[in-house]
Amino acid sequence: MATQFFTVEEANTLLSVIRPLMDDLMAHRAIVVDSRHNMVEFLSIPYSDIGGPAASKLVREFIVIENLVNKIRSHGCVIRDLNRGLVDFPANREGREVFLCWRHGEPQVEFYHELHTGFMGRQHI
Repeated sequence: MATQFFTVEEANTLLSVIRPLMDDLMAHRAIVVDSRHNMVEFLSIPYSDIGGPAASKLVREFIVIENLVNKIRSHGCVIRDLNRGLVDFPANREGREVFLCWRHGEPQVEFYHELHTGFMGRQHI
């Protein structure tokens, strides 16, 4: 399957779809992070009910997260970091492949980075 390349305009237009998905993804991620302390304690108790409601709720959260990740990826985006909400859009800039870079909470795509530099190598467009 060929890589889909985005222009800055196309990436920004797609944000109207990606942003609410990332909002949901980050909210469900926060639930999992908040639950982890309880789950470590819960799992350390011998004979605990690991199939009970708390564990089942956590599994459902992971399923929701996986579905949201798949929806975002289905648009040709690359999720780089769930903790920071980083999404990359493959692009072609001056004849070379780069990633247009967007971070959850930013108003639009305003940065890019080389394939090998990642978030730390972001440059303003």
